[in-house]
Amino acid sequence: MKPRGILISPGPGEPQDSGISLQTVLELGPTIPIFGVCMGLQCIGEAFGGKIIRVPSGVMHGKSSPVHYDEVLGKAIFEGLSNPFTAARYHSLVIEKESFPHDELEITAWTEDGLIMAARHKKYKHIQGVQFHPESIITPEGKRIILNFARYVEEFEKQTSGTR
Repeated sequence: MKPRGILISPGPGEPQDSGISLQTVLELGPTIPIFGVCMGLQCIGEAFGGKIIRVPSGVMHGKSSPVHYDEVLGKAIFEGLSNPFTAARYHSLVIEKESFPHDELEITAWTEDGLIMAARHKKYKHIQGVQFHPESIITPEGKRIILNFARYVEEFEKQTSGTR
């Protein structure tokens, strides 16, 4: 099996309940683009030393929020989106900002109250994820995010052809 890219999607529970997702981030992430959605981002955060906590303001199921992003660090995923953009949130857990593993990851998007909504690996920039749900109808620009990741996978393949 030679996947071109890996999507770690949402699921109930916490990252340690996610089967092989944590192991996938650590073992395949250095050589294969990974895009985490919701629990997928939490898996990325936990895999590199972050702590997963309950959302301080309570459960965010089926709610929308403006999401702001860093136009340089977040370019691969958020290119072409308005800043901020509206995103669907269906989660009760987030990566804790205070324990965020800044030595390994960088925050690429956040809510107005400072919750982490996206991050990527500093060295392996092709390991990235979002806390919100781009596949939801409540995220009007979500299709572009998915297409941006697909385009990123193609670019990654061109840059690494012959080295993988």
